[in-house]
Amino acid sequence: MKFSESWLRKSVNPSISTDEMVAQVTMAGLEVESVESAAPSMSGVVVGEIISVEQHPDADKLRVCQVLGGEAQVQVVCGAPNARVGIKVPFAVVGAKLPGDFNIKKAKLRGIESFGMLCSQTELQLGDDDNGLWELPADASMGADLTEYLDLNDNIIEVDLTPNRGDCLSIRGLAREVGVLNQEAVIQQACAPVAATIDDKVTVTLDTPDACARYVGRVIRGLDLGQPTPQWMQEILRRSGVRSLGPAVDVTNYVLLELGQPMHAFDLSKIDGDIVVRMGRDETLKLLDSSEVTVDKTTLVIADQSKVLAMAGIMGGDESSVGNGTSDILFESAWFSPLAIAGKARNYGKHTDSSHRFERGVDSELQVSAIERATALMLDICGGNPGPVSVTESAKHLPTPATMRLRDERLAQQLGVSIAPADVDDMLTRLGLILVERNDASSVWVAPSWRFDLAIEQDLVEEVARIYGYNNLPTSTPMMALELESNAESVQDISLFRAQLVGRGYQEVITYSFVDPELQKMIEPNLVAVPLVNPISADMGVMRTSLWPGLLNTAVYNLNRQQSRVRIFEVGQCFVPGQEGASSLMQNTVLGGLLCGSRSPLGWTAGKDKVDFYDIKGDIEGLTGLTGLQHTFSFNTAVHPALHPGQCAQLTRNGETIGWVGQLHPRIKSSLGIDPDVYLFQIDADKITEVRIPIHEEVSKFPEVKRDLAFFVEVSIGAKTLIDHAKNVAGDLLVDLKLFDVYQSKDIENKGKSVALGLTFQHSSRTLTDEEVSQAIDRVVSELAKACNAKLRS
Repeated sequence: MKFSESWLRKSVNPSISTDEMVAQVTMAGLEVESVESAAPSMSGVVVGEIISVEQHPDADKLRVCQVLGGEAQVQVVCGAPNARVGIKVPFAVVGAKLPGDFNIKKAKLRGIESFGMLCSQTELQLGDDDNGLWELPADASMGADLTEYLDLNDNIIEVDLTPNRGDCLSIRGLAREVGVLNQEAVIQQACAPVAATIDDKVTVTLDTPDACARYVGRVIRGLDLGQPTPQWMQEILRRSGVRSLGPAVDVTNYVLLELGQPMHAFDLSKIDGDIVVRMGRDETLKLLDSSEVTVDKTTLVIADQSKVLAMAGIMGGDESSVGNGTSDILFESAWFSPLAIAGKARNYGKHTDSSHRFERGVDSELQVSAIERATALMLDICGGNPGPVSVTESAKHLPTPATMRLRDERLAQQLGVSIAPADVDDMLTRLGLILVERNDASSVWVAPSWRFDLAIEQDLVEEVARIYGYNNLPTSTPMMALELESNAESVQDISLFRAQLVGRGYQEVITYSFVDPELQKMIEPNLVAVPLVNPISADMGVMRTSLWPGLLNTAVYNLNRQQSRVRIFEVGQCFVPGQEGASSLMQNTVLGGLLCGSRSPLGWTAGKDKVDFYDIKGDIEGLTGLTGLQHTFSFNTAVHPALHPGQCAQLTRNGETIGWVGQLHPRIKSSLGIDPDVYLFQIDADKITEVRIPIHEEVSKFPEVKRDLAFFVEVSIGAKTLIDHAKNVAGDLLVDLKLFDVYQSKDIENKGKSVALGLTFQHSSRTLTDEEVSQAIDRVVSELAKACNAKLRS
């Protein structure tokens, strides 16, 4: 929320600077996001009055004006269409400096001298109206400095409030906080009842009292909405980030900012009969922003006897809106349950100042005061005849203030400091709480109607801590006798694997746990992801069952921004529904990665080769190598719906599936608009962290014996199958076995391939004999011939 500091100080004006006030309210839990001047730097701009206007002799669109801006009359050439005799406008004299370091000098326009400049709002950066000169009120003091006349020596403060402090979304609420913090009296804006001069009123029916427990309305007839909004009100709205849209809308916006009560004004002539507050019936409604929505059966609406007039607490309808020809209006001031409004504005993409406040909660006792205040302002500006205030409510559905007991001993124990009960009572009383009982050990309090976040004793402790000042609380180091848990050396922290991937050129990312339902379905079509009841947006509607949706979106984002080489990984939780759906949700930590683009970073020695399946497979082998138990991991050919059928492998450990690796399926790749080949992996993090405890082994002093064998096998036989069979029969003397060559002829008739294996033998205490090595080789050749129909090449 943005507000003017000078406006706040009219209600409470402590003897502290702006910086001190900002620090004070921030430490009290109302974080100040920004502080900026109410106006850009300028000088030499005064209130001027046009006393004569003549057509420029050589330009159809220019006029020669005689302007009084002080003691002397000067000539100014102006092109504004609304320049006319008698109006008062901002006048920049010769030597003035406008925003943007624009200096005003004597000039000639089509041969006519001009001594200054008549200004619009946009030229002074004090508004959005650029249709002509900024017409000031007729009672503006001629020659007065514009900065002083508009009280521009002010600051605009923006606070970022937590959802529980909706009571501070108004000047009244902020003034109350500042007053308590500084022990200053707060001047409350009077909302005196306005006597009715006519008997007209509209009957209201509450069909859903649990959603709308109070609806206050008032008819005002004979309004002159052609009257301009007073300059002081326009300026307050501007400094609060609200655009002036005419008296009726400006008054409701002003009351919203001043008191915190959202209001709405209907054109009475466009209302058909009585008002009904009910749920929608899948009806179409054109809103004030000219968009059309279909209000469903879960959306609270304001309706008459034939149509929907507004989305309750969110936005009014265009058909019943107030216009220049409106003379009779119905003011609405209602209390809507936060649960009835929460999420609805976001569902329709219509977040407004009203919905922002109703979602957080509005004072349930404020409606009548707000409508009296709005009536008084409206009559002052536009005249008119007000009817009686009509209140329709369901008392049993209105919120009941909580009653809480605060124990003095508990307060001292929680804060670490003893505060005098009289000081505590003063703090809570200033906050609006009502003391109903006080004894030597405790006190009982009733929360005010605007503090719906106060419910239990701990809330009162927090309030006292805020007002007392967190900086004033003593600090101490907590001491506790704890037994240190043993740290199993056989389990390694996931940070080790993170460091390994970073060392291989990957960058860690963090993506949302909420993903696009369509993309999730493409990746895991056989899993029904858990949907969110109140999603942030349509493309974040379900909880992820895999890290791949987030990684793919990140890759697409980077590829679209000329980042052709992408290597990213993430460690995060996935949410896989069990057999009973969301009620049996399984949450497991997963390590996932993605790479695409060139194999090496750009450089004069780097090649232009693109990454392939074996690059990402090698990265995974680097991870499994950290465990010291590489032999427990294996890659097996398998099929995954998100991966290319010919470049997909299942990672297993001791026969248990723990992950997948492969190239992204062409169908998904095309759907995402990705050009380069993308490779992905995902591993259950808890299944990879078990490692071998390092032990000392003496290095053999005796020579190794190496033998290379080349076999001719069918194309369908994998190299891993050959390696596994060879290891099983080679014996204990085999210390290393590597695949060092695979060759397949391009001849169509030749359906086999050549696979070359390198075997290394060694004994720890003696030199091996040729016979021992030959026997091991014979066993390998025999086993591969038997199991794989492998033929030894000569």
